[in-house]
Amino acid sequence: NIEGLKMGTIYLQQYVNDKLTNIDSIVANGDGKFTFKRHLESPEVFYIYLDLKKQAGTDLGDRLMFFGEPTTININSAYDMFEVRANISGSQSQKEYNEYLHTMRQFGMRNAQLLEQQVNAFKAGKTSLVDSLNTASEKNNFRRHLFVLNYALSHPNSYVTPYVVLADAPNTRVKYLDSIYGKLNKDVANSKYGKEFKTYIEIARKAENESIKN
Repeated sequence: NIEGLKMGTIYLQQYVNDKLTNIDSIVANGDGKFTFKRHLESPEVFYIYLDLKKQAGTDLGDRLMFFGEPTTININSAYDMFEVRANISGSQSQKEYNEYLHTMRQFGMRNAQLLEQQVNAFKAGKTSLVDSLNTASEKNNFRRHLFVLNYALSHPNSYVTPYVVLADAPNTRVKYLDSIYGKLNKDVANSKYGKEFKTYIEIARKAENESIKN
């Protein structure tokens, strides 16, 4: 339910062959209540996109990402600040992903602060400070990368795990990716993102072996 929604088109989207694709839609006609149905074998990431060109005040957060699961997912929000005000219930994977994002946002906020400080230091001609802040930024990114890997290793039963590794730490050495995949629970390994993770590892291993040969 999208409170205050009167008109526009609501799209259910998903990445298909690396392209964000409309897979279903419904036209709002004076009511913000709607339902999408999809057959799922395991949790998958979807997006709800609001195309509300006729309704003012919808510029911020018009696309919402969420984990769909083989159960009923309830989403309640408002047409203004749709993403920010969204409340999602019924998805255990979404709950786990939100907890993961809480820490990831802290790394992002720290990077933004360091970047602002770098810009100000550069304008002031403080070269040594710029270098110091750049080092701090690199350390923050390294800690972020370690957090993703530690999260994956410590959550082998979560369907979120293969997704976040593919999304946030793809450029990881194959031996570490193998360690993560080897710990995955059977159902997670056989899920959509578990299979994509396995395929990615096979491709990365082949590229790594080719690099060694050359």
